[in-house]
Amino acid sequence: MARGSFDDLPYLIAVARDQSFTKAAGKLGVSQSALSQTIRQIEERLGVRLLARTTRSVSLTEAGERLVRTVAPRLEEIDAELEALSELREKPAGTVRITAGDHAIKSVLWPKLQKFLPDYPDIKVEIVIDYGLTDIVAERHDAGVRWGEQVAKDMIAVRIGPDIRFAVVGTKSYFAKRAAPRTPQDLIDHNCINLRLPTYGGIYAWEFEKDGRELKVRVEGQLVFNGIFQVLDAAAAGLGLAFVPEDIAQPYLAKGRLKRVLEEWCPPWSGYHLYYPHRRQSSPAFALLVDALRYRG
Repeated sequence: MARGSFDDLPYLIAVARDQSFTKAAGKLGVSQSALSQTIRQIEERLGVRLLARTTRSVSLTEAGERLVRTVAPRLEEIDAELEALSELREKPAGTVRITAGDHAIKSVLWPKLQKFLPDYPDIKVEIVIDYGLTDIVAERHDAGVRWGEQVAKDMIAVRIGPDIRFAVVGTKSYFAKRAAPRTPQDLIDHNCINLRLPTYGGIYAWEFEKDGRELKVRVEGQLVFNGIFQVLDAAAAGLGLAFVPEDIAQPYLAKGRLKRVLEEWCPPWSGYHLYYPHRRQSSPAFALLVDALRYRG
């Protein structure tokens, strides 16, 4: 039998199982005459009769029964393996590289990744902690995380977190020695704990707003960190004032370990956004991750 004729064998198996040309033709989506012709061609190539036909029934000959018994299980195995390969090909897989600050990672990315990753074991996520405004294309990252106002206009931005407020905080022992600032300008007389932005090597200017008036204050102090959680720890140790996200300061405020000042100068800002360049086609893994990170209110 020619190798190219293997495609005909499922037709023979279908007729044998239904013992009817009419039923088999209906399931296969072919005409009864075309099916009958296909079976004849198989018999002619093999030189042996496979089906015994009468006006009322169709049954396998001894040769036909032997062929179906031998071939049918193997064809089922082949179909199952092809189906498995198809699922593997369509299975989301690959590595997604994201750059973000440590606060964004802990407050937004990590809680969602814990739920997402177990369902997709072939997707890998690499996270690079970076407070600088990194060029994600040049650094070969798939995406980055910034506040909404910081996302470049030529990037696609997907909101992944709620609005965020910052808080100026210090310990009671610190304020026992210094008067609490009443305006952002008063901060120049305080020992403030700074955050360095690695990309530009500069110190982050504390940003305030009240009644439509925006202020940026470059503060001074004994300590500089490049991670926001270290800034908070230093403030909790009484070493100065810190300007940190409200959510990480809240546990300290609730317990009275820190005191908040200038609250009226700290309105909500647009929350974290995942941003990435326009691309013609995203990988299934990347598309799934973006959807999982999307903020839904």
